[in-house]
Amino acid sequence: MNIKISTAQFENKSGDKAYNLSVIEKLAAQAASQGSHVIAFHECSVTGYTFARKLSKEQLLDIAERIPEGESIQKLQQIALQYDITILAGLFEKDEHDNLFKAYVCVDKTGLKAKYRKLHPFINPNLTPGNEYCVFDIMGWKCGILICYDNNIIENVRATKLLGADIIFMPHVTMCTPSTRPGAGFVDPLLWENRETDPTSLRLEFNGMKGRDWLMKWLPARAYDNAAYIVFSNPIGMDDDQLKNGCSMIIDPFGDVIAECHSFDNSFESAVITPDKLTQAGGYRYIKARRPELYRDIIGKEHSSEQKVVWLDDKNG
Repeated sequence: MNIKISTAQFENKSGDKAYNLSVIEKLAAQAASQGSHVIAFHECSVTGYTFARKLSKEQLLDIAERIPEGESIQKLQQIALQYDITILAGLFEKDEHDNLFKAYVCVDKTGLKAKYRKLHPFINPNLTPGNEYCVFDIMGWKCGILICYDNNIIENVRATKLLGADIIFMPHVTMCTPSTRPGAGFVDPLLWENRETDPTSLRLEFNGMKGRDWLMKWLPARAYDNAAYIVFSNPIGMDDDQLKNGCSMIIDPFGDVIAECHSFDNSFESAVITPDKLTQAGGYRYIKARRPELYRDIIGKEHSSEQKVVWLDDKNG
């Protein structure tokens, strides 16, 4: 059956879960009133993200929550029940041993549907990497989750697809940060302050190589190669001291953008997801044509990882 999905973007406040949840509720209510079955928010949309690079383990533990018993999960469930909409949102998680994770959850009116832990966290050295993929059901659709940098490791996307996911939610906090990639860099926060008087200069930065142009180098390929719908969510505005450019979008299995947020305001855009494209798109044939015996031992081969020594380095491209 068809399903209508919304992808949202908003300017979160660092550490202010009550405020962020109030925005999530407002946008979820609006999306539900327009017929959306699902709304997805960005990485750490409940807690804020970039400010966490400055936090000690004790400070992270203070803001992190147990899942599903934490207050934020309970609030998300209450919102989902009140407006009859499935919600995906992110926050910092702690377990019974005070291990810390970057988590993303799916909640509907019945409670917690899915929880995923980021496989490649790097914003803070006290975060523990997740160690498993996540595939779950929304209204008969098999869905997966991969958070931000997880999507830059292409094996993660293919593995999630091979596990059955036809819709992959990709919450991010990305773009507009320095990188070795040509054209990358911060966007001046002053442009955000002047967005009403000079929207053109801000839009040029947001849409250029610091922002959307970089995203379009690779994100549609993840959808196309895997014959999957991609639901990309990203914040707009200031996240701590870094400006983010939104561009929350939904991409179909042909790699075409079928919905995208262009507003500087807190907003969402929606698309109706249909099953026919899953088998019409080229990626469906490519997956069928795979010969894993040729590369099983290559792709599965052990290699040295830089993850532990570059956790503070930017991973934006």
